[in-house]
Amino acid sequence: MQILVQIAQGFIGMFQEGGKNFVGLVTGIVPLLIVLMTAVNALVRFIGPERIDKVAMVSSRNIFLRYLILPFLAVFFLTNPMAYTLGRFLPEKQKPAFYDSAVSFVHPILGLFPHANPGEIFVWAGIAAGITKLGLGLGDLAIRYFLVGLLVIFIRGLVTERITAIMWARRPVAENAEGEEGAEESVMDVDGAALATGEEA
Repeated sequence: MQILVQIAQGFIGMFQEGGKNFVGLVTGIVPLLIVLMTAVNALVRFIGPERIDKVAMVSSRNIFLRYLILPFLAVFFLTNPMAYTLGRFLPEKQKPAFYDSAVSFVHPILGLFPHANPGEIFVWAGIAAGITKLGLGLGDLAIRYFLVGLLVIFIRGLVTERITAIMWARRPVAENAEGEEGAEESVMDVDGAALATGEEA
């Protein structure tokens, strides 16, 4: 009987701890997210979406701007998942690399700008909880996480752009090879049909 009581207490205790954590979020990170999202939306309205689009077009012309500044602007202003739409200004060959850079930045930015990806704030919150228990400050971690994120997205952008270029160069060759094989098969079919007709005659 005592074992059943302990199991029941443990089961209820798990949800009680979850409730305490939820209350902590409601009184802590949730108001911060709401305020940040409101402020950024107001900033976008004030600057104007057209001007942000123009900055994105200029940023797409340089490799450093394309895989550092453009992903940051996209994630900061448009947030996840709308950030990926800024890739529309890029040539088709560069869109996969931009997407790789942008999608890799939605977590490193959370330490400084949690509004950018509120749906996955638990990733940063889990790390922050452990750091706080150790008595360490979150500011240093957030800045380092952010800077390492910029380095990683730049490297990923370069690598993905190179891989895309290689695959893009192979695509016409593969299409031509398929076309030649199809033409040869058609000729063989025609020749076979002609031979069959001649034999019958």
